[in-house]
Amino acid sequence: MEIYLARQPIFNRTKTIVGYELLFRDSLSNSFPEIDGNTASSNVLSNTFLSMGIDKITGGKKAFVNFTQDLVIRQIPLLFPKEILVVELLETIVPTDEVVLACQETVKAGYQLAMDDFIYDLSLESLIALAGIIKFDIRQTPLSDIPGIIKKLSVHSIKFLAEKVETYEEYEDCLKMGFDFFQGYFFSKPQVMQSKDISPSRISLLQIMSEINRAEINLTTVGNMISRDVTISFKLLSYINSAYFFRGRAISTIQQAVLRLGDEGIRRFIPIIFMSSFSDTKPHELIRASVIRARFCELLGNNVRTKLKGVELFTLGLFSMIDAIMDEPIEQVIKKISFSATIRNALLSDTGEMAPFLNLVRSYERGDWADVSRCAEIIGIEDDRIPELYMDALVWSDTMDSAA
Repeated sequence: MEIYLARQPIFNRTKTIVGYELLFRDSLSNSFPEIDGNTASSNVLSNTFLSMGIDKITGGKKAFVNFTQDLVIRQIPLLFPKEILVVELLETIVPTDEVVLACQETVKAGYQLAMDDFIYDLSLESLIALAGIIKFDIRQTPLSDIPGIIKKLSVHSIKFLAEKVETYEEYEDCLKMGFDFFQGYFFSKPQVMQSKDISPSRISLLQIMSEINRAEINLTTVGNMISRDVTISFKLLSYINSAYFFRGRAISTIQQAVLRLGDEGIRRFIPIIFMSSFSDTKPHELIRASVIRARFCELLGNNVRTKLKGVELFTLGLFSMIDAIMDEPIEQVIKKISFSATIRNALLSDTGEMAPFLNLVRSYERGDWADVSRCAEIIGIEDDRIPELYMDALVWSDTMDSAA
């Protein structure tokens, strides 16, 4: 059975990742109303906790999983580790005596309850008293109404989570209202629309980036450029001598390392180091998400008939969040780095033959399976192959994470 799993990060007030909501379906073609909720929830729990391993998916952070009324009553959450699982009560759950009793037992066992898509109603007070987190969909509940509701609920020991926060301005508004957690795509928008100074190390990286984006790479030139920057040199030698690449003989020179990686390897490695140079000012998840996108795009390209090069698709995915990482409009960033016309078109105007690959990846991240299926048909890949490639990208990103 294929697993169609996406994950959306949840941030705290300092924009540190505290967990992921696991988004799922049983196929790309079905929408949730057409699927039995109990079956869907059971499948995602079984496959993530028992088959794939939850650590691969959340990296040890909290996993927010939706539960139906039936699964709550049957106390299915108690089968899974309380240290990882956050039990999300769907908005369709009715607070019957049986439900409240089951939730009391769940909380007593040490689990945290979250109320999903919360809309206040007096009948929910018994569940509100048990909940640790209440999630507001700010597309559903007007921001102007929320402060009053939060004030009313402040008598309880509750943390508040804002869902579907799409812009930095919305994030700031929710922050002022007292929200503790945030979920949505606000982190992928530039926070400051102005040019940033680049440190000498980043200048070196930009120069190397421009060199490796030429149609033909001169590896000797690239090696010489890397040799002039001790930080990049150290990272390259550490990576090439890691267990992932080790071939029985240690590599001790930059030129040897560059030759071992070859054209495609160096085209992947340098952009990741470039991205990681911003990690002191950006949430780590933003960098990791870019690496996952890069590998996912590349794998999609490798599994379809296309004239596009895998390394170009890799670059496309990696730089699809560069506006947020550099706090600059994408148009300004593009001027600093030499990209092919196909990459530029996909990043700037969502056009050209690369665009469907990036759109598929973005849709997969937000669990929009209908659009994933549409994009899959455009690029010519079977729906059933996609979840496997996504999991490959997650695992591969962990390897690169240690190097960068």
